[in-house]
Amino acid sequence: MRATKRQRARSCVTKPPQERWYVVYAQPNRETVAEVQLNWQGFRAFVPRLEKTVRHARTLRVLKSPVFPRYLFVILDLERDRWRSINGTSGVTSLVMAEGRPLPLPMGLVEYFIRSSDDDGLLRPESDLRPGQPIRLRAGPFAEAFGVLSRLNGSARVDVLIKFMNGDVRLNVLREWVEPRDDGPDRWLK
Repeated sequence: MRATKRQRARSCVTKPPQERWYVVYAQPNRETVAEVQLNWQGFRAFVPRLEKTVRHARTLRVLKSPVFPRYLFVILDLERDRWRSINGTSGVTSLVMAEGRPLPLPMGLVEYFIRSSDDDGLLRPESDLRPGQPIRLRAGPFAEAFGVLSRLNGSARVDVLIKFMNGDVRLNVLREWVEPRDDGPDRWLK
């Protein structure tokens, strides 16, 4: 049985001490190609993703987009791994370097993204949502709309209040479609 992306990435959380996470700069819109190719070569790569709703020609599509467009992470032991081959991998522009060597990321950063991801590799950050809080809808038919969190309906859904066509509209949406905003409670009314 093949391991899921999250299981492969989680195996990277318990890494030997000489291994560190490094940043790979990918070609435009080729993060997935780079991730697959690096994994195929025996490297362990990870791309944190979020669901994003895209509107085009009156249709809505939900896509899994990278949190950091054109960037992915790879775990390496610079003394053991043949890391220079990464620069020639399909989908990769180059490793992010400093003084001729890959630049390591701070400890715990990528591990946090991995722990916050589900089995499909989608980031599911825990947020402290509370009624009356200003929010932004990340996905769904009203993606990019601003509003106020009206009510928490258990763990999976929330009610939000948004301005739409000179009136207030109450929506019941998936909790993961909502993200908090920190720019003041009255901005959504403008």
